Amino acid sequence: MARPILGLISLVFLAGAILFQFFIILSGGVHSSPETKIYFLQADTTGMAAPNPARWTYWSLCGVDGNVNANCGSPVPAFPFDPANRRNFGSSAGVPDAFLTGSKWWYLSRFAWVLFLIALVFSVGAFLLSGLALCTRIGAWISSVLVSFALFWQTVAAALMTAWTVEARNVFRQNEHDASLGKYAYGFTWGAVALLFLSMITFCLAGGSNRKQANTYETSKRSSSRGRSGFFRRRRTSVRKEYV
Repeated sequence: MARPILGLISLVFLAGAILFQFFIILSGGVHSSPETKIYFLQADTTGMAAPNPARWTYWSLCGVDGNVNANCGSPVPAFPFDPANRRNFGSSAGVPDAFLTGSKWWYLSRFAWVLFLIALVFSVGAFLLSGLALCTRIGAWISSVLVSFALFWQTVAAALMTAWTVEARNVFRQNEHDASLGKYAYGFTWGAVALLFLSMITFCLAGGSNRKQANTYETSKRSSSRGRSGFFRRRRTSVRKEYV
Protein backbone atom coordinates (compact mmCIF):
# COMPACT_ATOMS: atom_id res chain seq x y z
CA MET A 1 0.00 0.00 0.00
CA ALA A 2 1.34 3.47 -0.87
CA ARG A 3 2.85 5.57 1.90
CA PRO A 4 0.35 8.47 1.61
CA ILE A 5 -2.57 6.13 2.23
CA LEU A 6 -0.91 4.46 5.22
CA GLY A 7 0.14 7.87 6.56
CA LEU A 8 -3.41 9.17 6.27
CA ILE A 9 -4.81 6.13 8.09
CA SER A 10 -2.24 6.62 10.85
CA LEU A 11 -3.20 10.27 11.08
CA VAL A 12 -6.88 9.41 11.55
CA PHE A 13 -6.07 6.91 14.33
CA LEU A 14 -3.81 9.45 16.04
CA ALA A 15 -6.41 12.24 15.83
CA GLY A 16 -8.99 9.96 17.44
CA ALA A 17 -6.59 9.09 20.27
CA ILE A 18 -5.84 12.77 20.94
CA LEU A 19 -9.56 13.56 21.07
CA PHE A 20 -10.10 10.79 23.64
CA GLN A 21 -7.15 12.04 25.68
CA PHE A 22 -8.60 15.55 25.83
CA PHE A 23 -11.97 14.12 26.93
CA ILE A 24 -10.27 12.39 29.87
CA ILE A 25 -8.01 15.26 30.93
CA LEU A 26 -10.83 17.84 30.81
CA SER A 27 -13.37 15.72 32.72
CA GLY A 28 -15.15 17.80 35.33
CA GLY A 29 -13.73 21.05 33.98
CA VAL A 30 -16.00 21.43 30.94
CA HIS A 31 -19.75 21.42 31.45
CA SER A 32 -20.95 20.26 28.05
CA SER A 33 -21.54 16.87 26.46
CA PRO A 34 -19.81 14.42 26.44
CA GLU A 35 -17.72 15.82 29.32
CA THR A 36 -20.72 15.83 31.66
CA LYS A 37 -20.91 12.03 31.36
CA ILE A 38 -17.25 11.36 32.05
CA TYR A 39 -16.24 10.34 35.58
CA PHE A 40 -13.89 7.71 36.97
CA LEU A 41 -15.79 6.52 40.01
CA GLN A 42 -19.29 7.02 41.36
CA ALA A 43 -20.08 6.08 44.95
CA ASP A 44 -22.85 6.32 47.50
CA THR A 45 -21.55 8.72 50.16
CA THR A 46 -24.33 8.42 52.73
CA GLY A 47 -23.07 9.70 56.09
CA MET A 48 -20.14 11.59 54.52
CA ALA A 49 -19.70 15.31 53.98
CA ALA A 50 -19.96 15.04 50.19
CA PRO A 51 -22.51 15.10 47.36
CA ASN A 52 -24.54 11.91 47.34
CA PRO A 53 -23.82 10.11 45.12
CA ALA A 54 -20.41 11.57 44.34
CA ARG A 55 -18.46 11.37 41.09
CA TRP A 56 -14.69 11.80 40.84
CA THR A 57 -13.35 13.59 37.78
CA TYR A 58 -9.98 15.19 37.04
CA TRP A 59 -11.11 18.72 37.87
CA SER A 60 -13.65 18.41 40.66
CA LEU A 61 -15.91 16.27 42.79
CA CYS A 62 -19.39 16.29 41.26
CA GLY A 63 -22.89 15.26 42.17
CA VAL A 64 -25.38 13.62 39.82
CA ASP A 65 -28.39 15.08 38.04
CA GLY A 66 -30.16 12.41 36.04
CA ASN A 67 -27.23 10.76 34.31
CA VAL A 68 -24.81 13.68 34.07
CA ASN A 69 -22.34 15.41 36.36
CA ALA A 70 -23.85 18.29 38.33
CA ASN A 71 -23.03 20.71 41.14
CA CYS A 72 -19.31 20.21 40.65
CA GLY A 73 -17.02 21.98 43.09
CA SER A 74 -14.43 24.60 42.25
CA PRO A 75 -12.18 23.34 39.42
CA VAL A 76 -8.81 22.07 40.63
CA PRO A 77 -6.29 20.60 38.16
CA ALA A 78 -5.47 16.95 38.84
CA PHE A 79 -8.17 16.68 41.50
CA PRO A 80 -7.04 13.63 43.53
CA PHE A 81 -8.98 10.77 45.04
CA ASP A 82 -8.16 11.36 48.69
CA PRO A 83 -11.08 11.16 51.13
CA ALA A 84 -8.76 10.73 54.11
CA ASN A 85 -7.15 14.18 54.21
CA ARG A 86 -10.24 16.28 53.49
CA ARG A 87 -9.07 16.99 49.95
CA ASN A 88 -12.37 15.54 48.73
CA PHE A 89 -14.78 15.89 51.66
CA GLY A 90 -15.10 18.54 54.33
CA SER A 91 -14.65 15.90 57.02
CA SER A 92 -13.41 12.33 57.35
CA ALA A 93 -16.56 11.35 59.26
CA GLY A 94 -18.20 8.26 57.78
CA VAL A 95 -15.31 7.60 55.38
CA PRO A 96 -14.37 3.88 55.16
CA ASP A 97 -11.32 3.05 57.26
CA ALA A 98 -9.37 1.75 54.26
CA PHE A 99 -9.23 5.31 52.90
CA LEU A 100 -7.87 6.70 56.17
CA THR A 101 -4.59 4.78 56.15
CA GLY A 102 -1.75 5.68 53.81
CA SER A 103 -1.68 8.01 50.84
CA LYS A 104 -1.56 5.53 47.97
CA TRP A 105 -4.90 6.78 46.64
CA TRP A 106 -3.50 10.29 46.27
CA TYR A 107 -0.37 9.06 44.50
CA LEU A 108 -2.20 6.72 42.13
CA SER A 109 -4.74 9.31 41.02
CA ARG A 110 -2.27 12.20 40.80
CA PHE A 111 0.42 10.26 38.90
CA ALA A 112 -2.18 8.98 36.46
CA TRP A 113 -3.06 12.60 35.63
CA VAL A 114 0.60 13.50 35.06
CA LEU A 115 1.16 10.53 32.77
CA PHE A 116 -1.99 11.34 30.81
CA LEU A 117 -0.50 14.79 30.16
CA ILE A 118 2.85 13.33 29.09
CA ALA A 119 1.09 10.95 26.70
CA LEU A 120 -0.88 13.88 25.27
CA VAL A 121 2.31 15.89 24.66
CA PHE A 122 3.87 13.05 22.67
CA SER A 123 0.62 12.47 20.77
CA VAL A 124 0.32 16.13 19.76
CA GLY A 125 4.00 16.20 18.78
CA ALA A 126 3.49 13.17 16.55
CA PHE A 127 0.40 14.78 15.04
CA LEU A 128 2.28 17.97 14.17
CA LEU A 129 4.99 15.96 12.42
CA SER A 130 2.67 13.42 10.83
CA GLY A 131 2.39 15.50 7.64
CA LEU A 132 5.96 14.43 6.87
CA ALA A 133 4.85 10.80 7.00
CA LEU A 134 2.68 11.39 3.94
CA CYS A 135 5.68 12.16 1.75
CA THR A 136 8.87 10.87 3.39
CA ARG A 137 9.91 7.58 4.92
CA ILE A 138 11.94 9.26 7.68
CA GLY A 139 8.86 11.30 8.63
CA ALA A 140 6.87 8.11 9.09
CA TRP A 141 9.57 6.60 11.30
CA ILE A 142 9.85 9.74 13.46
CA SER A 143 6.06 9.80 13.89
CA SER A 144 6.02 6.12 14.82
CA VAL A 145 8.67 6.71 17.52
CA LEU A 146 6.72 9.61 19.05
CA VAL A 147 3.49 7.61 18.96
CA SER A 148 5.25 4.67 20.65
CA PHE A 149 6.24 6.99 23.54
CA ALA A 150 2.67 8.28 23.74
CA LEU A 151 1.38 4.71 23.74
CA PHE A 152 3.70 3.72 26.59
CA TRP A 153 2.70 6.59 28.89
CA GLN A 154 -0.98 6.30 27.98
CA THR A 155 -0.92 2.60 28.88
CA VAL A 156 0.78 3.26 32.23
CA ALA A 157 -1.69 6.06 33.02
CA ALA A 158 -4.62 3.80 32.09
CA ALA A 159 -3.25 1.06 34.35
CA LEU A 160 -2.92 3.45 37.30
CA MET A 161 -6.41 4.82 36.73
CA THR A 162 -7.81 1.29 36.61
CA ALA A 163 -5.94 0.34 39.78
CA TRP A 164 -7.25 3.12 42.01
CA THR A 165 -10.81 3.13 40.68
CA VAL A 166 -11.32 -0.63 40.91
CA GLU A 167 -9.79 -0.88 44.38
CA ALA A 168 -11.73 2.15 45.65
CA ARG A 169 -14.96 0.73 44.25
CA ASN A 170 -14.31 -2.54 46.09
CA VAL A 171 -13.67 -0.68 49.36
CA PHE A 172 -16.95 1.22 49.06
CA ARG A 173 -18.84 -1.99 48.35
CA GLN A 174 -17.23 -3.83 51.24
CA ASN A 175 -18.54 -1.03 53.49
CA GLU A 176 -22.06 -1.38 52.05
CA HIS A 177 -21.85 1.68 49.83
CA ASP A 178 -22.92 1.23 46.24
CA ALA A 179 -20.17 2.17 43.78
CA SER A 180 -19.54 1.86 40.05
CA LEU A 181 -16.90 2.70 37.46
CA GLY A 182 -17.32 5.36 34.77
CA LYS A 183 -17.90 3.57 31.47
CA TYR A 184 -17.12 6.65 29.37
CA ALA A 185 -13.86 7.31 31.23
CA TYR A 186 -12.82 3.70 30.76
CA GLY A 187 -13.89 3.67 27.12
CA PHE A 188 -11.99 6.83 26.22
CA THR A 189 -8.90 5.86 28.24
CA TRP A 190 -8.44 2.37 26.84
CA GLY A 191 -9.80 3.43 23.45
CA ALA A 192 -6.91 5.91 23.21
CA VAL A 193 -4.50 3.05 23.97
CA ALA A 194 -5.94 0.99 21.12
CA LEU A 195 -5.87 3.89 18.64
CA LEU A 196 -2.29 4.80 19.52
CA PHE A 197 -1.25 1.18 18.97
CA LEU A 198 -2.91 1.09 15.55
CA SER A 199 -1.38 4.45 14.65
CA MET A 200 2.10 3.25 15.60
CA ILE A 201 1.75 0.09 13.48
CA THR A 202 0.51 1.93 10.40
CA PHE A 203 3.24 4.58 10.72
CA CYS A 204 5.80 1.75 10.78
CA LEU A 205 4.23 0.22 7.67
CA ALA A 206 4.33 3.61 5.97
CA GLY A 207 8.02 3.93 6.83
CA GLY A 208 8.84 0.61 5.18
CA SER A 209 6.44 0.73 2.24
CA ASN A 210 8.72 2.37 -0.37
CA ARG A 211 11.73 0.29 0.63
CA LYS A 212 9.78 -2.85 -0.22
CA GLN A 213 8.71 -1.36 -3.54
CA ALA A 214 12.32 -0.32 -4.29
CA ASN A 215 13.59 -3.81 -3.52
CA THR A 216 10.97 -5.31 -5.81
CA TYR A 217 11.95 -2.90 -8.57
CA GLU A 218 15.67 -3.68 -8.18
CA THR A 219 14.98 -7.42 -8.24
CA SER A 220 12.91 -7.17 -11.42
CA LYS A 221 15.54 -4.91 -13.00
CA ARG A 222 18.31 -7.38 -12.26
CA SER A 223 16.24 -10.28 -13.60
CA SER A 224 15.52 -8.36 -16.79
CA SER A 225 19.16 -7.41 -17.21
CA ARG A 226 20.27 -11.00 -16.60
CA GLY A 227 17.79 -12.25 -19.17
CA ARG A 228 19.04 -9.83 -21.82
CA SER A 229 22.68 -10.65 -21.17
CA GLY A 230 21.90 -14.35 -21.42
CA PHE A 231 20.19 -13.79 -24.77
CA PHE A 232 23.17 -11.94 -26.21
CA ARG A 233 25.56 -14.53 -24.78
CA ARG A 234 23.65 -17.29 -26.54
CA ARG A 235 23.63 -15.28 -29.76
CA ARG A 236 27.40 -14.80 -29.62
CA THR A 237 27.94 -18.50 -28.95
CA SER A 238 25.80 -19.55 -31.90
CA VAL A 239 27.58 -17.10 -34.23
CA ARG A 240 30.97 -18.45 -33.10
CA LYS A 241 29.88 -22.02 -33.86
CA GLU A 242 28.68 -21.11 -37.35
CA TYR A 243 32.00 -19.38 -38.07
CA VAL A 244 33.96 -22.46 -37.02
